[in-house]
Amino acid sequence: MKGSAYVGGELDLFAAALNWKRYWSGLLRPMLRGCVLEVGAGLGANAPFLLGDRVHSLLSLEPDPSLAARLKVKRDESRDPRWKVLCGTLAATRAAAAFDAVLYLDVLEHIADDAGELHEAARRLCPGGVLAVLAPAHQWLFSPFDAAVGHHRRYTRSTLAAVVPRGLMPVSLGYLDSAGVALSLANRLLLRRALPTAGNIAFWDARVVPLAARVDPLAGRLFGRSVLGVWRRGTLSGDHVR
Repeated sequence: MKGSAYVGGELDLFAAALNWKRYWSGLLRPMLRGCVLEVGAGLGANAPFLLGDRVHSLLSLEPDPSLAARLKVKRDESRDPRWKVLCGTLAATRAAAAFDAVLYLDVLEHIADDAGELHEAARRLCPGGVLAVLAPAHQWLFSPFDAAVGHHRRYTRSTLAAVVPRGLMPVSLGYLDSAGVALSLANRLLLRRALPTAGNIAFWDARVVPLAARVDPLAGRLFGRSVLGVWRRGTLSGDHVR
């Protein structure tokens, strides 16, 4: 199995964005149970927010060997026997229904063939299992940061739904972080930074994210810097992905 090196340099910065992780994981955790797969797990910063009481196992899949090595150290330090790490892409998992949830958390935008990737991911879902995608929203916000960390695109609700395979039923689809749009737009038009600073991330996480967490549901999650979608595989044995 061949690994692939990750081109971005933002993972350590965003690992400290704990309010952001609490926000989106609070929306996902009620739907997580059984065996969970996180594709492109990076440094493993999401794992503590995913390992809820109903999760029996979490497989962190990471194609970059150096990141996977750091993942294993973090896993060992956690001493949580439910947490497993595998270096590789989705092809490293068996192409058979095995997971109750497959997650792409700020990962799908890095994958050139996003539709093909999600088709394969859906094949790994058990009946009743969920596919969840968190991704940056709106192509008009595409900035030097997106280019620097290897993003192919940003999504809208419609463009994300368009790459989800037929046979999965929508559960929820909406935008997050309405308050952060102004910061992203300022970076695109004014600052044009390839990477934010630690201070930028700290300000956004401490000040902007809590505001967005209050405003987003009031606005019906119709606008935001990120898009979060969840789809479910049918529960009948005859249901299949097309």
